[in-house]
Amino acid sequence: MTDTVIFDLDGTLLDTLTDLMDSVNFALGRFGYPERTLDEIRRFVGNGVRVLMQRSVPNGVDGDAFEKVFAVFREHYLSNMRNKTDAYGGVRELLKVLKENGYKIGVVSNKLDEAVKELCADYFGPLVDFAKGAEGESDRKPNPSNTWKCIDSLGSKRENCIYVGDSEVDIKTAANAGLPCVSVTWGFRTRDELSANGASELIDSPRELLGILGIK
Repeated sequence: MTDTVIFDLDGTLLDTLTDLMDSVNFALGRFGYPERTLDEIRRFVGNGVRVLMQRSVPNGVDGDAFEKVFAVFREHYLSNMRNKTDAYGGVRELLKVLKENGYKIGVVSNKLDEAVKELCADYFGPLVDFAKGAEGESDRKPNPSNTWKCIDSLGSKRENCIYVGDSEVDIKTAANAGLPCVSVTWGFRTRDELSANGASELIDSPRELLGILGIK
């Protein structure tokens, strides 16, 4: 019986795309590089902010030059990540219903760990029981290590957990962790993209998750 729901953050619980774009373009502009569009940022996200910036800088920018751009992005984003970010419609209500029905709620993201913890605290408070972001390349999804840490921290069992995310990375993470995956269509990937990457269960609104869990 499912008693634990583990969510991705960006594109699943929070719409963070515009703040990410603004910080990417702030960093690119600092060094005279061309800016990126919102659609480009949408395609680049999912594998953590280092990969986001690696995809955003011009070809050939690497080594020390890349690290300087990344440092500017990181500093700017951590100070501006709440400017335009908000929860998707129905998400807070979903989390409240889950908590009222005794579910444990975790968040596992490829976002910077400190950003994940701060954003979950700011936007969801006690509704989220565990929040973990990536601290480096070694624990970045689709590596399931942080998902397993979440399960252990919550005192749950893998057979009683589901994973909810918006990208192909989340589908792979759930598979690697041995969890069923529910893919959301309101995030950073389209229904067709999710289906092409093996999504087996898709939902178009947060409330649909309640039906999957058998909550009326």
